[in-house]
Amino acid sequence: MALSSLHTTHAAAAQPAVRKIGLRDIADAILAGIEDFAAKPTHLYFLGVIYPLVTLGAFLVVFNYDLLPLVFPVISGSLLVGPLLTIAMCEISRRRERGEDISSSSSGNFLRNPAARDILLLGGVLLTLFFFWLTAAMTIYGLTLGDPWQTVSPRSAEEFVTRLFSTPEGWALIAIGNGVGLFFAITALCISVVSFPLLLDRHVSIGTAIMTSIRAVQANPVMTAVWGFLVALALLIGALPFLVGLAVCVPVLGHATWHLYRRLVV
Repeated sequence: MALSSLHTTHAAAAQPAVRKIGLRDIADAILAGIEDFAAKPTHLYFLGVIYPLVTLGAFLVVFNYDLLPLVFPVISGSLLVGPLLTIAMCEISRRRERGEDISSSSSGNFLRNPAARDILLLGGVLLTLFFFWLTAAMTIYGLTLGDPWQTVSPRSAEEFVTRLFSTPEGWALIAIGNGVGLFFAITALCISVVSFPLLLDRHVSIGTAIMTSIRAVQANPVMTAVWGFLVALALLIGALPFLVGLAVCVPVLGHATWHLYRRLVV
């Protein structure tokens, strides 16, 4: 009995402790993220990735209207894998906090970290969640507006928008799709809000990282919701000026994620 109690106590002690945070902590994390971005601007790297992908996506949609129903699920679903896409920013912030040199182009190379394998595996979990979301989104589309791969698929962008906003089926798609999408977003937020920077920072398992992230959300449900809302809002605003703003918003949010982790986990 004593041995079992000792083992339980040791297991509990091995779990990183989490703090309760407030709006000031979130604001400070964002400000610190801006400072990190100013110290190591990476907007050109993001522009180099964003615009080729957007151009390719626009080309495919223009010449194949069957892909129109996938546009919103793919764009919104990118939020699910955001923590993986910005892991390099967390690495830069981690090194800068330690006073290490961040001037080199490889300062964000997290693959040198001993936890690189676990980080990639956790990224695979988010990618799997992303593809589940795409499957769910297309299933909802098929149950409301019809099978997007058959003859009922839209023949133009105008027809697709008209069907979406002027029919009961279209509004059902919007309501159900947003509800299901919110579930996926909450799931991704719960398992990743601090898990990636935690893996970078400490020698913990994927399971411990995910459980710590979930406990951080449980201890701060309102503040976590505020953080998720601010992330979505920042990305929306950043996307409005021809996506140029994303080249700044995305890295700043990546840096801020590190600083939020430092305030959430002891």
